[in-house]
Amino acid sequence: MPASDGKPEMRIGIDLGGTKIEALAIDKDGRELVRHRVDTPRDDYRGTIDAMVGLVHRLEAETGTTGSVGAGIPGSISAKTGLVKNANSTWLNGRPLDKDLTAALGRDVRISNDANCFAVSEATDGAAVGSHVVFGVILGTGCGGGVAIDGRVHAGQNGVGGEWGHNPLPWPTEEEYPGPVCYCGKRGCMEMWVSGTGLARDYKQMTGRSRTAREIITDFEAGDKDAAVMVDRWEDRLARGLSNVINTLDPDVIVIGGGASRASHLYESVPKRLASYVFGGEADTTVVQAKFGDSSGVRGAAWLWPMVR
Repeated sequence: MPASDGKPEMRIGIDLGGTKIEALAIDKDGRELVRHRVDTPRDDYRGTIDAMVGLVHRLEAETGTTGSVGAGIPGSISAKTGLVKNANSTWLNGRPLDKDLTAALGRDVRISNDANCFAVSEATDGAAVGSHVVFGVILGTGCGGGVAIDGRVHAGQNGVGGEWGHNPLPWPTEEEYPGPVCYCGKRGCMEMWVSGTGLARDYKQMTGRSRTAREIITDFEAGDKDAAVMVDRWEDRLARGLSNVINTLDPDVIVIGGGASRASHLYESVPKRLASYVFGGEADTTVVQAKFGDSSGVRGAAWLWPMVR
């Protein structure tokens, strides 16, 4: 429902995850109106669509307003086939999710990769507001990435723009090569080194003890020597991976989100390390923590419908 100035009164964003689906309504200025979440109907494609539609109807019933709808998914829509690909929620793969959701809602729906939505959110009104080129990094269970240019998604011709997590770790040491096997079928992917899961795996391999990434970071902040060694290795690998992003894209700002983004030390350490890896020995790229944290994905999905200019 448009407002008098031609801009939509309300935008709805949906964040489709492997365990939960969250939906958020914001007004035209980005203020949150209402949000809800439900469990994801795992391995149930039709049930997943029904859950998304139910959330949209619930938000609209509570606000009394019809909104535009955008959705972030853990994969992408192939420009070649029109079907979902690369989703770790595997029951989405090979399905025309955008078309089916559009039909179920009776209106156009915009769908993008969840990391792209994260980048759009932070570029629109988050930690990188006003920046021309933003690279969004999600360091959680996995390692995602997305690109926003002037606040809009840059997915690329193949729908894999920003997928730095499935590039190999640059300049691997002898002990890092060929690296652990990734779920994508290749070895040594960045995801296997710099995700929270990767940090925990490396810690266990080196110490024989099991700790979560959050526990390792907490131990590091408390002065634990083993954790300090692991965090140093993790930050160096992160700097190596981001240097390739800078060499290729050279974004104005790199915004980091996900559970591991709470490690405040990395915002001091990683920028200092970048210059030794970036071509030419200069790296003034700003590296910041996401403003909206876990809410960035769902907010970015709402912002997939850009402002009317």
